[in-house]
Amino acid sequence: MANMESKTSAGDKNVLVEVNNLKQYFHIRNHLGEKAFVKAVDDVTFKIYKGETLGLVGESGSGKTTLGRSILRIYDPTEGQVKFSDVDITKFQKGKLLPYRKKMQYIFQDPYASLDPRMTVSDIVGEALDIHRLTSSKKDRADKVRELLRLVGLNTEHSSRYPHEFSGGQRQRIGIARAIAVEPEFIVCDEPVSALDVSIRAQIINTLEEMQERLNLTYLFISHDLGVVRHTCDRVGVMYLGHIVELVESEELYKNPLHPYTQALLTAIPEPDPELAKKRNRIILKGEIPSPVNPPSGCKFRTRCPFAKDICSQQVPEFKEYDNGHYVACHFTGKL
Repeated sequence: MANMESKTSAGDKNVLVEVNNLKQYFHIRNHLGEKAFVKAVDDVTFKIYKGETLGLVGESGSGKTTLGRSILRIYDPTEGQVKFSDVDITKFQKGKLLPYRKKMQYIFQDPYASLDPRMTVSDIVGEALDIHRLTSSKKDRADKVRELLRLVGLNTEHSSRYPHEFSGGQRQRIGIARAIAVEPEFIVCDEPVSALDVSIRAQIINTLEEMQERLNLTYLFISHDLGVVRHTCDRVGVMYLGHIVELVESEELYKNPLHPYTQALLTAIPEPDPELAKKRNRIILKGEIPSPVNPPSGCKFRTRCPFAKDICSQQVPEFKEYDNGHYVACHFTGKL
């Protein structure tokens, strides 16, 4: 992850996943019974480079999980384009996606709900091997499952047990084993440690880092924990109400946040030193995140932004490069 040497250094960037103007709208009926849309992801564009970990942060309801699932075609995007290794996978029918399902996998947030309680660990991990026909015999399959369990730090004897016999951390390791079983290139990690005890989180993150080094994986790491993201991700994208408002290398984001929303998020990170906590200039955002059914005009953040001007209600700020690799969507970038 972030501690790997210059994985995304200039001149050595190979794009693995490219997202262009992606929109994910869901049909609903409003309080009057009229048809409406939930604009969960609204015109998002970015790239993920091979071998890197791209973090995605934001408040609950900002669209992070929906974006991850749309990239993998768990949800069919409303508009836009997702390219994997320069192939537009949004054009494929579901039946023709199988080769790309093998290359792209998902680690779910809830290790309790994401494992079928009626299946043994052997069947959970081995199901993808069966679908993609990656083993030649029952013995080969059993050996492969045991190898995967060892790889994620579980005992091989666990293969005949059921999910309810495991702790949360062990279940998440089973989820990781299932994801890497088909030897993917890209994994969406959807808040993989948020449902776990603090003492277990570091172990799971270390396991993900080890898997990345061994298997040359690329991650989209979705999280609301800015402390975890800082230490695990090479670059970080900040989402607000279906939009990415800032995208830059991890350390630069924490040293020089340019978007008012990012600045507010960073001041909310807990400070263990009481004296430093007292000196911190905490930015308190007013109001609640607006409804994605009826978002504000212009800049979506303007209703909570302490620096909002008239132009913010009239014009959507362009998501553009402000400095070397530092992308921001704000009318007053560099002037605040």
